[in-house]
Amino acid sequence: MRFSFSIVHVATASSIHVLIVGAGPTGLVLALWLTRLGIAVRLIDSASEGATTSRALAVQARTLEFYRQLGFADQVVEAGLRVQALNLWVSGKQEAHAAFGELGEGLSPFPFALVFPQAEHERLLAQRLSELGVEIERRTEFLGFEATSGRLLVRLKRPDGGTETCETAYLAGCDGAHSAVRGALGIGFEGGTYDHLFYVADVQGAGAVMNGELHVALDSSEFLAVFPLKGGNARLVGTVRDHAEGERERLSWTGVSKRVIEQLGIEVSRVNWFSTYRVHHRVADHFRKGRAFLLGDAAHIHSPVGGQGMNTGIGDAVNLAWKLAAALLGRAGISILDSYEPERIAFARRLVDTTDRAFTAVTSDGALARRVRLNMVPLMLPALFKFAAARRLLFRTVSQTAVNYRGSDLSVGRAGAVCGGDRLPWVRLGESRDNFAPLSSLDWQVHVYGAAAPGLEAVCRERRLPLQIFPWGPDMRRAGILRDAAYLVRPDGYVALAGSPATGGELAAFLDAHQIT
Repeated sequence: MRFSFSIVHVATASSIHVLIVGAGPTGLVLALWLTRLGIAVRLIDSASEGATTSRALAVQARTLEFYRQLGFADQVVEAGLRVQALNLWVSGKQEAHAAFGELGEGLSPFPFALVFPQAEHERLLAQRLSELGVEIERRTEFLGFEATSGRLLVRLKRPDGGTETCETAYLAGCDGAHSAVRGALGIGFEGGTYDHLFYVADVQGAGAVMNGELHVALDSSEFLAVFPLKGGNARLVGTVRDHAEGERERLSWTGVSKRVIEQLGIEVSRVNWFSTYRVHHRVADHFRKGRAFLLGDAAHIHSPVGGQGMNTGIGDAVNLAWKLAAALLGRAGISILDSYEPERIAFARRLVDTTDRAFTAVTSDGALARRVRLNMVPLMLPALFKFAAARRLLFRTVSQTAVNYRGSDLSVGRAGAVCGGDRLPWVRLGESRDNFAPLSSLDWQVHVYGAAAPGLEAVCRERRLPLQIFPWGPDMRRAGILRDAAYLVRPDGYVALAGSPATGGELAAFLDAHQIT
């Protein structure tokens, strides 16, 4: 888009490689990863302060794995609350119980669900970024941009009301569902809005379900989720029905139906925060246009089923960050950026479709949906939870450790059960060691479990590509890894090339095809 600029100040591209609009979790993680890789960023946000209330609570295992690469996963875990179990209630009767520790054991170094409110989460990320010398520029508004001579001229409104033009190589729109960057790009945001109004309330109270576990309750016409918070408090998320839907502006806690709350025996003594909201499901038509990218809620929004939203945005940030750094530093061909949209938009579309069907099933007023909730769910779920395979599938799906990029141009080959595009399987190597430790380098590397072929070692030496050789053990076979095969691992922990027998020529051809140095 073109503007007639009244330039007050110009920030040159020599100092700014990536301008990030939006300082929520997605923008903060993008800034952190890029800064760690030596890329100069500028992070702006139109709000005067960070989040003070939190709708996003869940931090999934895959996000914690990314944070471990950056060196602060343990800090996040310590600040959050591990959720011990999931409970399902139907018409006031407990129908299923599943311990999270059993769900993810052996699949991730973080085999649990973590509750960490978004406001606290953002403060921790901002602090880590500040320690790296990058501060959030608040009350700074994105107005538009112009593409010129391989650069972008981005027009900003400063806190004092004046305008400036920032010259940057790339622009990242992390500015939420009402993204100004997406609007400036002219990218559509197709989807819809669910019929029902929902409420969220952070409460103090007592009762058997205020026990540090997650509870989901269904009945003929209502839905309630109880998320544990530190200090014995809880967050309640439920549906607002019938006459109250037309009174959103005036609705308060006193106007919310308490039937399911009473069925669970929750005695609320204090409401610390209450709000209502509608749930949307939308995916942007494109996640990239030229030198501008969309991430997080600017690219996709969906129902809160499974606590996927914030974690998906963080996954966008990690996927894009290492590719931008590689392109800017000459570590890969510029075409590496072409893989961002297809990899992330495919997952976003699957996620929206999946959460849409699940959300509709638990909130719909239809007779069939009620029959499923009240009759089929109580029969099926307890039986499913008895099977280890079902519990593992549930963990892998919700934790996002099952996310893969098998259809990507960067994904080649198969060795054992591991295909190019899969997340590198986690393997414990001893009491305090595992195969994820080398991923903290945020760089390409080759993993071999067993013995490496001489030709492979020669190519790794020639290309200065780290080669990690792990002595073979039975846990590797259980994880789907093939003995003596080679796995070329991307900076984000996904396998790019899986080969057996592992040859140096195959590895060299892949590196050359993508100009990876």
